[in-house]
Amino acid sequence: MMHPLHFPRRPDPLRYWRRVAPDRIALVDRARGGRQSYAQLDAAADRWAGVLRGRGIGRGGIVAALAGNRRELAELFFACGRVGAALLPLNWRLSAAELGPILADARPDLLIGESRFHEKAEGAAADSTWIDLDDDAPRLLAAGFPSAEDVEVDADDPLLILYTSGSTGTPKGAVLPHRQILWNAIATATAWELTAEDVAPVSTPLFHTGGWNVFATPLWHRGGTVVLLDGFDADGFLAAFEEEGCTVALTVPTQLMLMTESPRWGRPLPRLRRFVSGGAPCPASLAARVREAGYTFREGYGLTECGPNCFAISDDEAVRRPGSVGWPVPFLQMRLEAEDGGEAEAGEPGELLLRGPQVFAGYLRTPQRTAEAFTADGWLRTGDLAVRDADGAYRICGRRKEMYISGGENVFPAEVETALCDCPGVAEAVVVGVPDDRWGEVGRAFVVPREGAMLAEAEVRAHARTRLAGYKVPKAVFILPEIPRLGSGKPDRRALAALEPAAAT
Repeated sequence: MMHPLHFPRRPDPLRYWRRVAPDRIALVDRARGGRQSYAQLDAAADRWAGVLRGRGIGRGGIVAALAGNRRELAELFFACGRVGAALLPLNWRLSAAELGPILADARPDLLIGESRFHEKAEGAAADSTWIDLDDDAPRLLAAGFPSAEDVEVDADDPLLILYTSGSTGTPKGAVLPHRQILWNAIATATAWELTAEDVAPVSTPLFHTGGWNVFATPLWHRGGTVVLLDGFDADGFLAAFEEEGCTVALTVPTQLMLMTESPRWGRPLPRLRRFVSGGAPCPASLAARVREAGYTFREGYGLTECGPNCFAISDDEAVRRPGSVGWPVPFLQMRLEAEDGGEAEAGEPGELLLRGPQVFAGYLRTPQRTAEAFTADGWLRTGDLAVRDADGAYRICGRRKEMYISGGENVFPAEVETALCDCPGVAEAVVVGVPDDRWGEVGRAFVVPREGAMLAEAEVRAHARTRLAGYKVPKAVFILPEIPRLGSGKPDRRALAALEPAAAT
């Protein structure tokens, strides 16, 4: 019988770095000003832990937060770990009607948030106990509480709960335990060669795993510095590199494209080691622009339920293998499941299955959904299709459920979208499969033009023909001012597929 890994005292990096390098900067809050050393962040976490204990919150409790990227969320993250509770960062972009079911499902013991979201919080959960970060928190933190030992936790005790939105039904609360966050931090720091000298800007909202676990928690474990930005704008992001000496950064392709259009683009960034792009395949032309500016670049892959840093690739290999995410990080096992349930051969697409200590604990209070996420022998089903080459390097093809079959041929929307985004004037592209009497299914593309660009359907399709086999070229292309999105920010493909052609032009 396997016994859970027990932490007599949870592995808290602040405790370590407070002793070893107390004055080293742990956190910079660009939006509100202020810099916190490891000693200061540790002390702030202790004060919040006292507030939580004073409210009776301990092991098994849930603290929800409705706030943008600000230092208090980092303080609460460590405070929750010290009292044995889990932090639930809420998507502040959602309406009260959308937040209501999430709060009803999670049943947090306490709701902490910014004044600007108080009305929304009351509309979502009128009976919740509320602490206002702007009005109540300064007084509560100044009051002081008796110090107490950190509680004992087990590896599978929850530390973060992140709700992932889908196109149907109530979002699922993914439970990220201490184990997942710790092993992701160790694997990332090892495979990505992070050091205490690294500095990362974090503009990804902290209600996403990317905000916490791509660079923030790995860097805190290594003694590095996290620079919080409350939202993304290209000039501000690049300014953080110049002014804070940032060395590594997570971006999505859309952000990279906006950065290449900034007047700051191309300036020397002597401390920059690399950009990591995730969330969607990066068009080859965009990757080339990044490298032509003298910046190193690689693509990554991950998901809330595992990692999220699942692969590693060197800068040289990233150039030699365009579109590849590389090889598995330490401790993470992978296999590709073919259509017949067997192992996919090299070069054959298969569903990516994952197993290891970086895998999540399950979905909150939904054992059936948790069971559906795993195979009978314990592999996590990602729902993503990937290909492994002869050297064992992986390339992500796209979502299994998004693939469509046209004239008997499999078409992966991600591949088509990448080709369309290389068309001059295209800022974003989403492709969905729709029924067709002749071919079974065909692609329908929705593109957003870059600012000031004039696009025509014929122009986009002509470009696609130079890059893709005929059956992959979308049968129709519609120009939209913007792409409809889910609460997570991902394209709402179901809504796009349901659009009537007249409404899409």
